[in-house]
Amino acid sequence: MTNDVTELAYFEGLGYTLICGADEAGRGPLCGPVVAAACILPEGTVIEGLNDSKKLTPKKRDKLFDEIKEKALTYCIAQSSVEEIDRYNILEASLLAMRRAIDGLYPAPEAALIDGNVDRDFALPARAVIHGDALVPAIAAASILAKVSRDRGCIELDAQYPQYGIAGHKGYGTKVHMNALREHGPSPIHRARFIRFLNPDASNDTEARPEDIEIAKQRPSWEFPSDCKGCDCETVRDRLPAWILDFKHSEGV
Repeated sequence: MTNDVTELAYFEGLGYTLICGADEAGRGPLCGPVVAAACILPEGTVIEGLNDSKKLTPKKRDKLFDEIKEKALTYCIAQSSVEEIDRYNILEASLLAMRRAIDGLYPAPEAALIDGNVDRDFALPARAVIHGDALVPAIAAASILAKVSRDRGCIELDAQYPQYGIAGHKGYGTKVHMNALREHGPSPIHRARFIRFLNPDASNDTEARPEDIEIAKQRPSWEFPSDCKGCDCETVRDRLPAWILDFKHSEGV
């Protein structure tokens, strides 16, 4: 992994020092929320084995997950719900989750590097980095935070809906999952946009309406309580909206 990335160099050339990485997990599954994370790593932070979460074993991801949480200056893990995925489509819901995660950082980043090829509609300077989770440490860290958080959430969903085997396939369209859907039908956590194969007569439209995209852009983000700047005390955690899963704040750089 290297810091020699054009987009990162661009922001550093502007004098930015608080640059976060952001990534999501769960765009492809048939059920459950899409989870995103944003993270700022202190300059000079070394985390051995940091890489794209998809290239790591679950055991390695779990180990790095704890180390990232310990060493990060700030991180936030957020989500977009199944209902939001069905209303806005998965791309818009993923962007919404990443915006929420970035909004939940403190100290606030000056710029963001986004994994993938879409960097629109963020409230701060942002640039997309294709394969960024394998190139930029902060994006890789965010990738691991999002992936581990979503996988653990799938275990909880499996306890609620054991007939689908979600703990094993994490919601993806495996043969086991598809057969279970045909046998039991969908549950409230299944994404209607993703299971149209159960109803061949259903509309195949995957585009979000322009008005829904505008609503997604304007969905409220989390405003950190002014009386608790820079901490993660219970006062803050008691006020968290449903879309914030976890976070860490610091008083300064």
